[in-house]
Amino acid sequence: MKVAKRGAVPPFIVMEMLAAANLRAARGGDVLHLELGEPNTPAPKPVIEEARRLLADGGLGYTESTGMPVLRDAIAAFYRTREKLDVPARRVVVTTGSSGGFVLAFLAAFEAGDRVALAAPGYPAYRNILAALDIEPVLVETEADTRFQPTPKLLDAVEGRLDGLIVASPSNPTGTVLTFEEMHALCDYCADRGLRLVSDEIYHGITYGVSATSALALNDDCIVVNSFSKYFSMMGWRLGWMVVPDDLLRSVETLSQNLFISPPTLAQRAALKVFDCTDELEANVAKYARNRARLLAHLPRAGFDRLAPAEGAFYLYADVRHLTNDSEEFCLRMLAETGVAATSGIDFDPMRGAGYVRFSYAGSEADMSEAMRRLEAWRR
Repeated sequence: MKVAKRGAVPPFIVMEMLAAANLRAARGGDVLHLELGEPNTPAPKPVIEEARRLLADGGLGYTESTGMPVLRDAIAAFYRTREKLDVPARRVVVTTGSSGGFVLAFLAAFEAGDRVALAAPGYPAYRNILAALDIEPVLVETEADTRFQPTPKLLDAVEGRLDGLIVASPSNPTGTVLTFEEMHALCDYCADRGLRLVSDEIYHGITYGVSATSALALNDDCIVVNSFSKYFSMMGWRLGWMVVPDDLLRSVETLSQNLFISPPTLAQRAALKVFDCTDELEANVAKYARNRARLLAHLPRAGFDRLAPAEGAFYLYADVRHLTNDSEEFCLRMLAETGVAATSGIDFDPMRGAGYVRFSYAGSEADMSEAMRRLEAWRR
């Protein structure tokens, strides 16, 4: 029987690393999880309590394909209070996680055969989703001198036409944040050349001493994708949102109707409570900041002294070319010998990632301290 080629995309290597870590745990070994970009904090208490009440009451039928109007209103209000931006609720589309948002964004904005630029290193699912949709991902090799972010100069050096650009600020895996001026330059670049800008803002709210600028402040034609998984700590609830320009609204709506019916109703209704949980959410960010400081102090002592600026999210991207030329094997050996799980840079940069490792500090403070102790002892 025929098997479609679009399913032959590379695996998400972090999930394979998780499988290796779980195998070690199943065999009785302990694991300190620095491989997953997943907060170890639960959803805020009012969200959980509301979900329990809703499950007891029943009535969790489908909602509108673009999400419950009351939740779209709440997200628009969040932009007004948090970002000081007037985002009309009609442009907000609730999605099945940010992953569902990227699928809808790419389908609505690009045709098969279009070429979309994105930074390397970067989140691997961008290029894999694009490839599965027969859209060509154009990897832009970034360096430490641009803080691993794309620039107009780098885009000008791309051969052939471009139809779009994906940016992420704060970025996964590097944690770097585009300044207002840098985001402005990229927005202007896209507007001047008719490129559709897709801005991944799922780590907004998690920054350290800097502010993350939303593309919505600078470009009315951009698509912004966000999520309840990171700042709001609602990982497995599979809920996200998009802010969509007017010319794509109907396309996104009809695609959502046919592909997803509607986002998860329980998650939508419970998420209404999350906007009143600022104190709990900011306490999570304060914990990430302490973990970040701990890793920045101790990783260099273990030989991981070439780190990308950790301005946001909860990652440190380490250049380990002085330690290995095979970061995948290196991570497996580190797991076997220390119990510390981290992710090979191959996931994020297929060209140069063999020389890089990503550490996530989204876990508990106790786990971060123990992981640093073990890595320092391992590298002595």
